[in-house]
Amino acid sequence: MNKINVKKKQILQSKGSLHSQAYIVESGLLRSYTIDENGKEHIFMFGPEGWIVTDYAAADEPCDLYIDALEDSVVIQIEKNTELEIDHKKIVKRMRVLQRRVIMLMSASVIERYAHFISTYPTIAQRVPQYMIASYLGITPEALSAAKSQHLKHLK
Repeated sequence: MNKINVKKKQILQSKGSLHSQAYIVESGLLRSYTIDENGKEHIFMFGPEGWIVTDYAAADEPCDLYIDALEDSVVIQIEKNTELEIDHKKIVKRMRVLQRRVIMLMSASVIERYAHFISTYPTIAQRVPQYMIASYLGITPEALSAAKSQHLKHLK
């Protein structure tokens, strides 16, 4: 384990790397994402304080995801083959969030996806550009704008 300071926009991992690691975010904000054959980014997850960001490839397999810093951050870098005492409750919670997200992407309306995003990441909306939220939700920035308007009307 190694505590490191990461600058905004610093890439911690590139797709295809064989040196995949896990990062526990102490402060700041990371994201993991992929880039399709057309050059479009698709955000897999945001990693605010207290979250673990990693590519789920085995330690000796090529990574599928890029990981970078959206803010200056302090992270604990962990080698994938390191034996750690794991907090199973946190792992189960993270898997539950991912499972809900996949189900939402398959079946929920844009407004429902946005509401779920806000409840999952309550502070992220003010910390990242709108196009990143749209990418995470699998929608266009225009659809996000409409969803935000609908969400605000629903709250009134």
